[in-house]
Amino acid sequence: MPSIGALLIIGLCLVSFLGNVAAVPLPEDGVVGPDEDGLGPSCTVIKRKEWRRLSKVQKKSYIKAVKCLQDKPAIAKATIPNSISRFDDFQGVHIQQTFSIHFVGHFLAWHRYYLAIYEKALREECDYKGAQPYWDWTLDADNFIASPLWDPVTGFGGNGVPAPADGSPFAVPGATGGGCVTDGPFVDMRLHLGPGPSLAGTSRCLRRAFSPWIAKTFSNTAKVNNALAQKDFGWFNKVVEGETNFLNVGIHGGGHYSIGGEAGDLYASPGEPVFYLHHANLDRIYWQWQSMNLPARLSDISGPIQMFGPITGPNVTLSFPIDLGPLAPAVTVQELMDTKGNKTGSGVLCYTYQ
Repeated sequence: MPSIGALLIIGLCLVSFLGNVAAVPLPEDGVVGPDEDGLGPSCTVIKRKEWRRLSKVQKKSYIKAVKCLQDKPAIAKATIPNSISRFDDFQGVHIQQTFSIHFVGHFLAWHRYYLAIYEKALREECDYKGAQPYWDWTLDADNFIASPLWDPVTGFGGNGVPAPADGSPFAVPGATGGGCVTDGPFVDMRLHLGPGPSLAGTSRCLRRAFSPWIAKTFSNTAKVNNALAQKDFGWFNKVVEGETNFLNVGIHGGGHYSIGGEAGDLYASPGEPVFYLHHANLDRIYWQWQSMNLPARLSDISGPIQMFGPITGPNVTLSFPIDLGPLAPAVTVQELMDTKGNKTGSGVLCYTYQ
């Protein structure tokens, strides 16, 4: 997210501002057998776990798979010419679709599918045996810097080097660091797309600018409980995404801006490897909300098709298409409502959370 200021300007201009994931997982992944949930025989449900619940070997395996995607040649050069790796492919598609996948009714559905296809790539292209882990940032809201996620050996490395303070009125409150990461497995990582909407070729480091204040204010249990208390999807989605100001960035913005740097770039944020753990946690919360009244909420969808679109419509429906460009075949929102596929076998997902 370039800055809240840039997004506010954009908002003003707008009048207000898997294919089936069926690779065989290890028993430790918490497999749910096909018969247990009445699912088709081709769906072996894998369980996504919180990062700190993984063993050291599992953490190493996940990070190795991420680095594998960063080494594999791109497949999306026809539409993203400067994409070098499979990891770049994912970042590039997000950059291209930024204005059609945020502050819309299909925000959660699009990112659910995007994350599942990323998980599928890790498993099928990089021999990863586990499920996509998630980061429960509520566990770190009061002591963000000490999160095991930032461990240089068993995590993703820590903050960026200190950089000159952003003196603009739209600077992220409490931001520290701001420069290249200095330790951990991604210290030598190079980003080839971005920052912002740029798809021009580049070679730059991974930056972070930790803001413990953002984490404490927007990534806490009370904020999650407020989202879960919403009675319909429209309000749930609105609470999750928040607003385009630092008075209320929502739990979505909380995860992004607490990390800062690449993660705080609206367009290029998937260049931060932790992006996928953050969005897995958002998806977990979404699935938790759905599961509180599953029969009704498997069909509860609403919200504008266009970014900041009017509540009078047109609105997202179950038949609305979700398109990931070169990453995967297009599907409908309906096919993404149930993370465990569904009993008719028409869903495309095959995972749950633990």
